[in-house]
Amino acid sequence: MSILVTGSIAYDTIMVFPDRFKNHLLPEQLHILNVCFLTPEIRREFGGTAGNIGYNLKLLGEAPIVMATVGDDIQPYLERLDDLGIANAQVKHIHGQFTAQAFITTDLDDNQIIAFHPGAMNFSHENAVTAALNAELAIVSPDGKDGMLQHARECAALGLPFMFDPGQGLPMFSAGELEEFIRLADFVAVNDYEGKMLEQKTGADLESLAKQVKALVVTLGGRGSVVLTDGQRHEIPCVEAAEVVDPTGCGDAYRAGLLHGIAAGWDWPTTARLGAVMGAIKIAHRGGQNHKPARAEIESRFRTAFGFSPWNA
Repeated sequence: MSILVTGSIAYDTIMVFPDRFKNHLLPEQLHILNVCFLTPEIRREFGGTAGNIGYNLKLLGEAPIVMATVGDDIQPYLERLDDLGIANAQVKHIHGQFTAQAFITTDLDDNQIIAFHPGAMNFSHENAVTAALNAELAIVSPDGKDGMLQHARECAALGLPFMFDPGQGLPMFSAGELEEFIRLADFVAVNDYEGKMLEQKTGADLESLAKQVKALVVTLGGRGSVVLTDGQRHEIPCVEAAEVVDPTGCGDAYRAGLLHGIAAGWDWPTTARLGAVMGAIKIAHRGGQNHKPARAEIESRFRTAFGFSPWNA
């Protein structure tokens, strides 16, 4: 299926702090915070929500269309997308800007402190979702604020079913804007922290918000995930990873699993289980796009974890 992925293309500079943040923060002094975390390990990775989701969809055999705005430093990323066979005609170059940059520090508890420079991402509204893209499903993932609102409205106007994934961009939006996203969207995906913030901002609990969409999915890290749909609550177990190396991009891998299951017409428990499998595969690798399982390996991991293969059902 042709799946439109709107969101960020970014370079991730990832640093590992070989200790725990909590050991270096004084709660009573947080109002005058001045702290330095020594990070002996550093690397630069290809990332961004659209890039990561598109990458995982390609692993699953889908045909993602990545839509993003990027800067003058984008050439290595474009070459990568070409090598992967991911359509990037909707990746628009904004001259005089940097491609979005994330600076991520992770501690031994997998807590993360992130500094993010949006750069060209702020111009995401210069891309438009049109019928000419021939997309059958879409996701509106973290991007420039104006672009996210515009793309959600364009998807809805076209009757193009889409998932709203606010991610770390959620604080940008007012209660009214979040209510509009939910009203327009077919599906919503958040992590547990974002879910609590969504409740706080809208004044409605997740069960109430779920009644406005086909499904609302909440990921809970090592505690699995929950799908709220048709008045039901499906609790999805976490899939054990071969090892826990880096959580960066796990949420994007999970969302790719959701999109693949939706495209295939699977039920929600099965769809979310694929998300869990994709997250487990990703977390065993550094960066958002360094895991390289063949489709057969993904299917094998699913069968091992859950005792059946949805592709053969």
